[in-house]
Amino acid sequence: MIVFNLACDQEHLFEGWFASAEDFESQRGRGLVECPVCASKAVQKRLSAPRLNLGAKPEAGVSRQDMVNGLNPHQKETLEKIQALWMDMARQVIANTEDVGERFAEEARRIHYRESPERGIRGLASAEEAAALEEEGIAVASFPMPAALKGPMQ
Repeated sequence: MIVFNLACDQEHLFEGWFASAEDFESQRGRGLVECPVCASKAVQKRLSAPRLNLGAKPEAGVSRQDMVNGLNPHQKETLEKIQALWMDMARQVIANTEDVGERFAEEARRIHYRESPERGIRGLASAEEAAALEEEGIAVASFPMPAALKGPMQ
């Protein structure tokens, strides 16, 4: 197995395990590789520190991987805190709302027009559906759910 350092187009850093570089390219080409935070399939390999000869030792508290990713300790800590807060917020949304899936626009209207009990809901809506809801005076907030929370956590 080969461990690759990966990043999505939103700069979420993660790693993936593959049988070979060809296996990674094959899985990525078939749309099987996605960011565990935002589910983006625009994933690229990052440089892996074990394969680099960086010469000088990094300063105390800075890993070679951080040097490769171009992050100083403060940036890395800030990025990790932001990602952790976002995951916590997503967990709160999941715990306190009902998933209505693709019926989101329909159910939001039913709640707004008091045809259904008032409650927090989440689901899927196209940009057009969300715009139509806003035009009707129905507040909608877009919040991409981390792919990691869609299934069992490991």
